[in-house]
Amino acid sequence: MTEIHGFTDPRFAAVRDVFAANFASGDDVGASFAATLEGKTVVDLWAGHADAEKTRPWEKDTIVNVYSTTKTMTALIALLLADRGELDFAQRVAHYWPEFAANGKADITVAQLMSHSSGLSGFKQSMVADDLYDWDKATSALASQAPFWEPGTAAGYHAVTQGYLVGEVVRRITGLSLGTVFRTEIAEPLEADFHIGLSAEHDHRVADLIPPPTGGSIADMSDRPLTVNMATNPPINPRDTWTRAWRAAEIPAANGHGNARSIAEIQMVLANGGVAKGKRILSEAGARRALESQFMGEDMVLGGPAHYGLGFGLPGGTVPLPNPNSCYWGGYGGSIIIIDMDARTSFAFAMNKMASTTVGDMRAYGLAMAMWQAMA
Repeated sequence: MTEIHGFTDPRFAAVRDVFAANFASGDDVGASFAATLEGKTVVDLWAGHADAEKTRPWEKDTIVNVYSTTKTMTALIALLLADRGELDFAQRVAHYWPEFAANGKADITVAQLMSHSSGLSGFKQSMVADDLYDWDKATSALASQAPFWEPGTAAGYHAVTQGYLVGEVVRRITGLSLGTVFRTEIAEPLEADFHIGLSAEHDHRVADLIPPPTGGSIADMSDRPLTVNMATNPPINPRDTWTRAWRAAEIPAANGHGNARSIAEIQMVLANGGVAKGKRILSEAGARRALESQFMGEDMVLGGPAHYGLGFGLPGGTVPLPNPNSCYWGGYGGSIIIIDMDARTSFAFAMNKMASTTVGDMRAYGLAMAMWQAMA
């Protein structure tokens, strides 16, 4: 039996049982789950091991690369700047980033970047993994290329590119990298252990991602040209996340490092009307802007139904959510954050054993369902 560490409010004891069952079945090697309710952390669990060989225990302060769950942190910074009046989602991207207007992109809005509908789901020029660590190269490539489709007419998941696109708008407004703005405006004030650009001093705490089974990688999702481009230019390889180069870079769509506690407590900001840990980060109206519907229909990259707000997935997409004023997003392999503004709760799951999924799987959904059942 895997020993489960942490605490659950007695009301949510069943959540601990579901968490333990994921280890008993072999679905998890190392993982964490946390939940907040009405501005308080009510579940904080961790267990297992930080490596496939099970030589390193998953500790309270273990962190892991959570892939696209990182996007919700990038979105939070955009919402923060919008709340302060520094960023207008309806404004053209080229207003902030003039070079972006090239090749038919003059009318693309910031909202279209946030909702995967700008036509920039991948890179057109050939890219290698190291290019993702070069901010100027990645953003210049996107600024110079033409969109894959007419912006605003369709959506296709901007799996890696969204972070550079939104991040460069943030940089043009603030003069600072997105990782720096996130650290100073969100992580440090909330004392949250989440990093976009991880310094070497934390390497000993990072769990190794265990790649999904053969045939279950992101490159195996589909033979659609847009999907192939997203997954292979450059190739998305979980073993890259073990390297110092990956960890040190700022890839604001994909290389955030944290655990369930830090993710849930940061996104408590949205769940709790703009306030977390006694600090007001956003106005309540500013927090609720995440729910503003931007696109609903078939995602041309993911190949399924999607409903996108400003930086988050909304009810009506691939993930069923019981309350209408909810939003979520997850990362390649299984990490996820769910924010339910009606119930004023946030749930987060972060793990190292990757499943064949891009946006959450039954490990996290089972935990979320146990939370909602306990609150019913």
